[in-house]
Amino acid sequence: MTKWEGLPEVWRETVRSEWCDYNDHLNMSYYVLIFDHGTDVFHAQLGLDKNYRLAAGFSTFAVETHTNYLAEIHEADEVCITTQLLDFDEKRLHYFHRMYHADKKFLSATTEIMTVHVDLDERKVVPMADHIQSNVADLYNAHRGLPCPEKAGRRVAIATR
Repeated sequence: MTKWEGLPEVWRETVRSEWCDYNDHLNMSYYVLIFDHGTDVFHAQLGLDKNYRLAAGFSTFAVETHTNYLAEIHEADEVCITTQLLDFDEKRLHYFHRMYHADKKFLSATTEIMTVHVDLDERKVVPMADHIQSNVADLYNAHRGLPCPEKAGRRVAIATR
């Protein structure tokens, strides 16, 4: 598995023609879709997969995202996603995806995401199961020595002139 800035790929796929817009590049909504595919794999690695949802009745909901579009991606380009866990507590995950052009190796986009752990019956934010928290803590310990992504923690604003 290829490593990108010290992180392994969690997801790879090829851009479909129907995902491209009249500007002849990947439409912004499909960047989010591709990042979501990466999120599914990332969560599964932590034990937060469909089987967990069905057996335990818990899942995660995204509550905040911030996406940066840095370089164009086009039809038939292959992209790959990496994920860095930035922080967590018993109820939340804060992580950062990077999307790279798989062949040309450039960074195309990033997204920062906060998710919460939800009891699906009560529709209430609740602590993650102990074994999930343990998996998250292990990954956090592996990632906390990595540099904080340059685009993390940014806000949308027009620079003061």
